[in-house]
Amino acid sequence: MHVPPPESRSLMRGIWLVLGLVATAAGLIGAVLPLLPTTPFLILAAACFARSSPRLEARILDDPRFGPMIREWRARGAIPPRAKLLAVGGMTGGYTVFLLASKPALPLALLVAALMALVATWILSRPS
Repeated sequence: MHVPPPESRSLMRGIWLVLGLVATAAGLIGAVLPLLPTTPFLILAAACFARSSPRLEARILDDPRFGPMIREWRARGAIPPRAKLLAVGGMTGGYTVFLLASKPALPLALLVAALMALVATWILSRPS
């Protein structure tokens, strides 16, 4: 079995740490911007910190607001009903803005609608 040298492991930990910090920053921005999601970025951040910083991973998992959702996601792939409603509602609002602001050609409008419908179906199919 090949074991990577310590320098390589250290480099990968640094990369995971930076990715976790970037995802955390995106999640924090999403907490104040209505169309940017928060929880998916924090789920990603927790996964990155699991590979780089147990202390930062524990900090996200212990957060009173987001920690329970992230732990449920890890345990069962669950999305709370309110989060599903907000996600699908945000997608619907975003699609409406897309239609009104860009007035896309019909094929593009249908393609975007189909992709959003697939994502919405997946979100709604997750356990609550």
